[in-house]
Amino acid sequence: MTEHATPTEPVFTTERKARLEALATRYPTRQALLLPALWMAQQAHGWISPEAIEEIATELELTPAYVRGVLTFYTMYHTHPVGRHFIQVCTTSPCNMCGAEDVVAALLDHTGCGDLGATSPDGRFTVIEVECLGACAFVTPILINDDFIESVTPDTVADLLARYP
Repeated sequence: MTEHATPTEPVFTTERKARLEALATRYPTRQALLLPALWMAQQAHGWISPEAIEEIATELELTPAYVRGVLTFYTMYHTHPVGRHFIQVCTTSPCNMCGAEDVVAALLDHTGCGDLGATSPDGRFTVIEVECLGACAFVTPILINDDFIESVTPDTVADLLARYP
Protein backbone atom coordinates (compact mmCIF):
# COMPACT_ATOMS: atom_id res chain seq x y z
CA MET A 1 0.00 0.00 0.00
CA THR A 2 1.25 3.45 -0.82
CA GLU A 3 1.37 6.52 1.38
CA HIS A 4 -1.99 8.20 1.33
CA ALA A 5 -2.77 11.72 0.25
CA THR A 6 -5.39 13.82 1.96
CA PRO A 7 -8.77 12.57 0.64
CA THR A 8 -9.65 16.06 -0.60
CA GLU A 9 -6.57 16.21 -2.83
CA PRO A 10 -7.30 15.37 -6.47
CA VAL A 11 -7.16 11.72 -7.48
CA PHE A 12 -6.04 12.49 -10.99
CA THR A 13 -2.72 14.23 -10.56
CA THR A 14 -0.69 14.62 -13.74
CA GLU A 15 0.87 11.18 -13.24
CA ARG A 16 -2.39 9.37 -12.47
CA LYS A 17 -4.19 11.14 -15.29
CA ALA A 18 -1.49 9.92 -17.68
CA ARG A 19 -1.87 6.35 -16.35
CA LEU A 20 -5.64 6.55 -16.75
CA GLU A 21 -5.33 7.81 -20.33
CA ALA A 22 -2.80 5.07 -21.14
CA LEU A 23 -5.31 2.52 -19.84
CA ALA A 24 -8.08 4.12 -21.88
CA THR A 25 -6.45 2.84 -25.06
CA ARG A 26 -7.10 -0.73 -23.86
CA TYR A 27 -10.79 -0.27 -22.98
CA PRO A 28 -13.77 0.17 -25.31
CA THR A 29 -15.37 3.07 -23.37
CA ARG A 30 -14.55 5.51 -20.58
CA GLN A 31 -17.15 3.76 -18.43
CA ALA A 32 -15.04 0.59 -18.65
CA LEU A 33 -12.25 2.48 -16.84
CA LEU A 34 -14.31 2.74 -13.66
CA LEU A 35 -12.72 -0.13 -11.70
CA PRO A 36 -9.14 0.99 -12.47
CA ALA A 37 -10.10 4.57 -11.59
CA LEU A 38 -11.53 3.42 -8.26
CA TRP A 39 -8.26 1.55 -7.57
CA MET A 40 -6.27 4.68 -8.33
CA ALA A 41 -8.37 6.68 -5.88
CA GLN A 42 -8.00 4.05 -3.18
CA GLN A 43 -4.25 3.79 -3.70
CA ALA A 44 -3.92 7.57 -3.55
CA HIS A 45 -6.11 8.22 -0.52
CA GLY A 46 -6.47 4.87 1.24
CA TRP A 47 -10.24 4.99 0.69
CA ILE A 48 -12.71 6.45 -1.77
CA SER A 49 -14.16 9.68 -0.47
CA PRO A 50 -17.29 11.48 -1.70
CA GLU A 51 -14.97 14.01 -3.36
CA ALA A 52 -13.16 11.20 -5.18
CA ILE A 53 -16.51 9.80 -6.36
CA GLU A 54 -17.37 13.20 -7.85
CA GLU A 55 -13.97 13.51 -9.52
CA ILE A 56 -14.12 10.00 -11.00
CA ALA A 57 -17.65 10.62 -12.27
CA THR A 58 -16.57 13.82 -13.99
CA GLU A 59 -13.43 12.26 -15.45
CA LEU A 60 -15.28 9.23 -16.85
CA GLU A 61 -18.43 11.13 -17.87
CA LEU A 62 -20.62 9.12 -15.48
CA THR A 63 -23.04 10.15 -12.77
CA PRO A 64 -21.85 10.12 -9.17
CA ALA A 65 -24.75 7.75 -8.40
CA TYR A 66 -23.46 5.26 -10.96
CA VAL A 67 -19.93 5.43 -9.54
CA ARG A 68 -21.27 5.03 -5.98
CA GLY A 69 -23.38 2.03 -7.07
CA VAL A 70 -20.37 0.22 -8.51
CA LEU A 71 -18.17 1.26 -5.58
CA THR A 72 -20.55 -0.15 -2.98
CA PHE A 73 -21.15 -3.38 -4.92
CA TYR A 74 -17.52 -4.49 -4.54
CA THR A 75 -16.11 -5.33 -1.11
CA MET A 76 -12.49 -4.57 -2.01
CA TYR A 77 -13.07 -0.83 -2.08
CA HIS A 78 -13.11 1.18 1.14
CA THR A 79 -15.83 3.79 1.55
CA HIS A 80 -14.36 5.11 4.80
CA PRO A 81 -10.83 5.60 6.14
CA VAL A 82 -8.96 2.44 7.13
CA GLY A 83 -5.59 1.75 8.73
CA ARG A 84 -2.35 1.79 6.74
CA HIS A 85 -2.44 -1.99 6.92
CA PHE A 86 -5.79 -3.50 5.99
CA ILE A 87 -6.07 -7.06 7.34
CA GLN A 88 -8.60 -9.51 5.93
CA VAL A 89 -9.05 -12.81 7.76
CA CYS A 90 -10.76 -15.80 6.19
CA THR A 91 -13.46 -17.02 8.55
CA THR A 92 -15.30 -19.39 6.23
CA SER A 93 -16.36 -22.72 7.77
CA PRO A 94 -13.14 -24.70 7.07
CA CYS A 95 -10.98 -21.93 8.52
CA ASN A 96 -13.30 -21.47 11.49
CA MET A 97 -13.10 -25.19 12.22
CA CYS A 98 -9.32 -24.84 12.29
CA GLY A 99 -9.08 -21.81 14.58
CA ALA A 100 -9.83 -18.68 12.53
CA GLU A 101 -11.83 -17.17 15.39
CA ASP A 102 -8.74 -17.40 17.61
CA VAL A 103 -6.65 -15.74 14.89
CA VAL A 104 -9.20 -12.92 14.66
CA ALA A 105 -9.14 -12.50 18.45
CA ALA A 106 -5.32 -12.38 18.46
CA LEU A 107 -5.28 -9.83 15.64
CA LEU A 108 -7.82 -7.61 17.38
CA ASP A 109 -5.84 -7.85 20.61
CA HIS A 110 -2.36 -7.27 19.14
CA THR A 111 -3.45 -4.46 16.80
CA GLY A 112 -5.52 -2.67 19.41
CA CYS A 113 -8.47 -2.48 17.00
CA GLY A 114 -10.85 -3.94 19.57
CA ASP A 115 -13.63 -4.64 17.07
CA LEU A 116 -13.84 -5.87 13.52
CA GLY A 117 -13.92 -2.98 11.07
CA ALA A 118 -12.45 -0.54 13.58
CA THR A 119 -9.08 1.09 13.06
CA SER A 120 -6.38 0.88 15.72
CA PRO A 121 -5.81 4.08 17.73
CA ASP A 122 -2.42 4.59 16.05
CA GLY A 123 -3.97 4.32 12.57
CA ARG A 124 -1.85 1.33 11.60
CA PHE A 125 -4.42 -1.45 11.31
CA THR A 126 -7.99 -2.30 10.38
CA VAL A 127 -9.11 -5.94 10.71
CA ILE A 128 -12.12 -7.47 8.97
CA GLU A 129 -13.48 -10.96 8.34
CA VAL A 130 -13.92 -12.13 4.75
CA GLU A 131 -15.38 -15.14 3.04
CA CYS A 132 -12.93 -17.62 1.54
CA LEU A 133 -9.52 -16.46 0.48
CA GLY A 134 -9.11 -19.68 -1.48
CA ALA A 135 -6.42 -21.36 0.60
CA CYS A 136 -8.37 -23.98 2.56
CA ALA A 137 -5.32 -26.25 2.63
CA PHE A 138 -3.35 -23.56 4.49
CA VAL A 139 -5.73 -22.31 7.18
CA THR A 140 -5.95 -19.66 8.44
CA PRO A 141 -5.03 -17.42 5.50
CA ILE A 142 -5.03 -13.64 5.79
CA LEU A 143 -4.36 -10.70 3.51
CA ILE A 144 -2.43 -7.73 4.84
CA ASN A 145 -2.75 -5.08 2.17
CA ASP A 146 -1.68 -7.11 -0.90
CA ASP A 147 0.40 -9.68 1.02
CA PHE A 148 -1.19 -13.13 1.11
CA ILE A 149 -0.11 -15.04 4.23
CA GLU A 150 -1.02 -18.67 4.86
CA SER A 151 -1.20 -20.82 7.98
CA VAL A 152 -1.55 -17.97 10.48
CA THR A 153 -2.06 -19.02 14.09
CA PRO A 154 -2.64 -16.95 17.22
CA ASP A 155 0.98 -17.68 18.18
CA THR A 156 2.37 -16.18 14.94
CA VAL A 157 0.28 -12.97 14.97
CA ALA A 158 2.63 -10.77 17.05
CA ASP A 159 5.71 -11.54 14.93
CA LEU A 160 3.69 -11.14 11.74
CA LEU A 161 2.37 -7.71 12.73
CA ALA A 162 5.88 -6.53 13.62
CA ARG A 163 6.65 -6.60 9.88
CA TYR A 164 4.08 -3.85 9.29
CA PRO A 165 5.19 -0.57 10.91
